[in-house]
Amino acid sequence: MATLSLDTLYTGLLSATSLTGEAADRFAIQDLINGWAHYADRRLPEKQAALFTSDGVVSIYMGDPEKTQPVSILRGAAELIPALGDLHKFSQTTHMNGQSTVVVRGDRAVGESYCFAHQISEEGGQRKLQILAIRYYDDFMRQGDHWLFAQRKLIIDWSETRQLAA
Repeated sequence: MATLSLDTLYTGLLSATSLTGEAADRFAIQDLINGWAHYADRRLPEKQAALFTSDGVVSIYMGDPEKTQPVSILRGAAELIPALGDLHKFSQTTHMNGQSTVVVRGDRAVGESYCFAHQISEEGGQRKLQILAIRYYDDFMRQGDHWLFAQRKLIIDWSETRQLAA
């Protein structure tokens, strides 16, 4: 029997489950979405960037992408890794994933998922909490036995920043 280990989490591998067909695809895609949040909270930008195809894109929006232009577009690991490394400015982050909806067609899939990101920083001896309400519009691609992000639109619907008690 194979040894269970936390290192086997967040692989996006179809073989990570005994499920088959579309159920296995959906499991692997949910694993991918959860991996994004996990690697962000653990400050592992290289692993987070590895969840993308080699030409993967992240576009960041402050509000509805139908009504606003992206504030940032990151292409490929060379741009993703340093940008994702910016999370180091926070002493702690916690991403709480909510509902996700995915449609799978062969080796491609699209989805929408929700997330609350909590980020704690210190400024002038004061601790601050920033809460972000995030939606993601995702394009996924299966490459071999892996599902990866091809494109991820990160949409910040609203945010709140407040002081934390000492």
